[in-house]
Amino acid sequence: MSVDDRLAMEMYRGMLRIRRFEEQILNIYTAGLMDGIAHLYIGEEAVAVGVCSVLNDEDYITSTHRGHGHCVAKGGRLDRMMAEVMGRVTGYCRGKGGSMHIADMSLGILGANGIVGGGFGIATGAAMSAKMRRTDQVAVCFFGDGAANQGVFFEVMNCAAIWNLPVIYVCENNQYGEHTATDSVTAGECIADRARPFGIPSEVVDGMDVLAVREATVEAVERARAGQGAAMIECVTYRYRGHHVGDPGLAYRSKEEIDEWIAKDPVEGWKRRMLATGAATESDFHAVDEAVEKEVLDAVESAKAAPWPEVTEVRKHVYA
Repeated sequence: MSVDDRLAMEMYRGMLRIRRFEEQILNIYTAGLMDGIAHLYIGEEAVAVGVCSVLNDEDYITSTHRGHGHCVAKGGRLDRMMAEVMGRVTGYCRGKGGSMHIADMSLGILGANGIVGGGFGIATGAAMSAKMRRTDQVAVCFFGDGAANQGVFFEVMNCAAIWNLPVIYVCENNQYGEHTATDSVTAGECIADRARPFGIPSEVVDGMDVLAVREATVEAVERARAGQGAAMIECVTYRYRGHHVGDPGLAYRSKEEIDEWIAKDPVEGWKRRMLATGAATESDFHAVDEAVEKEVLDAVESAKAAPWPEVTEVRKHVYA
C-alpha cells in the first residue's frame, strides 16, 4: 500500500460516505420525499475518491447527472446536499437545482450537469482561467462513457492541447450509457485512445481500485501543475443500480454480470486490503461506519426539518 494509514482510512471513509448517502437518496425517493429522479453512484465510489484525494480546495471539478459522489469526495456538505435533493431552502442552490445541479464554488465544485458532456467546456474554460491567472490550479472533468461520443469532447481536447491547459479528463466508463451497452455504440478498443491524436497522454485504470485511480491522478496532476498540459484517465467501473432510481437495471443486464462486478466492490475491497496490511482494525472500521451512518441520517433529518423556498424567490438567483 503506497499511502499512509491515515490517508488510507480517509479514502475508505470517503467512499463509505458516498455509499451511505446514495442509499439514503434511494430511501427518500421511495418514501416520496423528493421530486424528480436521481442517478445513483453506488459502485463507482473509488473513482471520485481516488481523484479528489489528490486535489486541493482551490482545484476545480465539473460533474455529471450522476454527480453526488463527486461533490461528496470534493468536500461537499451532506446536509446541504440532502436538502438540495429534497428541494429545501437550506440546500446548496436553495432547493432550486435538485439532484443534478449541486454546486459549491468555494470548494471548486463548478456544478453537476444534466446535459451529457455539459462539463467539457466548463472544465476546459476553468483550466484556461487558471493558466491566464498563473495559478497552479487544475481542473478535472468527470464524464461518462456516453459523453465520449459527443463532438464537444474532441473540440475541448484540441483546445487543451494547443493551449497546454491544466485539465484532466476523467472518463467513468461504467459499461452503459443509460440502458445501452457501451461497446455496442463506441468504436475502438478503449475510450482513452481518443486523446492520443491530440498528443494528450492517457491511460486506462481499474476504476474499482481507489489506489489505482489515485496513482494515475497523482501523475496527471503533477504534470498539469508543472505546466505540461492535459491528461486523460479512463476508469473502468460499474454502477450497481439502474440508470436512475426508478430503473431496476435488470432489463438490459444479467444478474450474473451484476454479481460479478459486486464481487469487485471498491469499498469492501479497500477494507480488506487495509486489514491485510494492518493499516486498520475491525474496531477502527466499526467506529468509522457508525460515525458515517450518523452523519448521513442527521443530514436526512436536517433536510426534512428545513423549510421550502418561498414563492417570492421564484425570480431570484436566476439569469435571464
